Amino acid sequence: MVNTVKGDVELAMNPSPLVVYDMTLMQDLAALDVAVDGMPGGLLLKNLHSETQPDPKSVGTVFEPDLEALNAMQPQAILVGSRMAEKYDELSSIAPTLDMSIDTANIYESSKQRLHDLGALFGKSDQAAKLQQNIDGLITETKNLTKENKGTGLVVMVNGNKMSAYGDKSRYGFIHTVLGVPMADDKIADAPHGQPISFEYIQKANPDWLFVIDRSAAIGEDGIGAKAVLDNPLVAQSNAWSKQQVVYLSPDSYLAFGGYYQWMQDLTTIKDAFTNAK
Repeated sequence: MVNTVKGDVELAMNPSPLVVYDMTLMQDLAALDVAVDGMPGGLLLKNLHSETQPDPKSVGTVFEPDLEALNAMQPQAILVGSRMAEKYDELSSIAPTLDMSIDTANIYESSKQRLHDLGALFGKSDQAAKLQQNIDGLITETKNLTKENKGTGLVVMVNGNKMSAYGDKSRYGFIHTVLGVPMADDKIADAPHGQPISFEYIQKANPDWLFVIDRSAAIGEDGIGAKAVLDNPLVAQSNAWSKQQVVYLSPDSYLAFGGYYQWMQDLTTIKDAFTNAK
């Protein structure tokens, strides 16, 4: 029995062939060393597939499944999340489909549940528990630094020349809810794409820490990077900029939020930044 967004689903252990359309799930399965037979092509992250397993076949993109390829493969299970969840009905007509989207408002508990469920489904519960211990250990180490009252934080996504801020109920909310960094602005509107902001907003909110997601870089678009966009006279007046307390989160935080490697990378980056804080 697997816990999914649409309720518990009965599924035999170790379904194979297996198709996965969600990068968060791919990271967890790669860390669990589970073979995935089909996944979207052209993915930009390098940690989405176990190196000891055969390479998966391409079955479309993260937004559009290749139904012909799926029908040829005859998968025993299709795992989807966030971006592909809207194709659930279409995919369900081909094979048992599990919507294992992460709950962005409660990313820690939700991702912990997903890792546990995948471990159980593929007979790797011990390995899943070890991976969770790695995440939890790093959370504890990071929290010991962030809770030393080193100031407020603001999570900002830069997308070309546009910027938005994210609050504690967003997919980046773990910085506030799990790590305990106080919000520089506790009235940020909860929206999937964040609250649009200006340079002046950053100056006024005056965070001690800026946590930055460079969306263009994450999705492989050329153009001006987040660092250059934020290098602005108004932003320069903030405590975060003047103290060089600007933390750039991984591309994984945008593409595979809640995945095993995303947790490990971003927690390490945050821990190192707080270790070196003046």
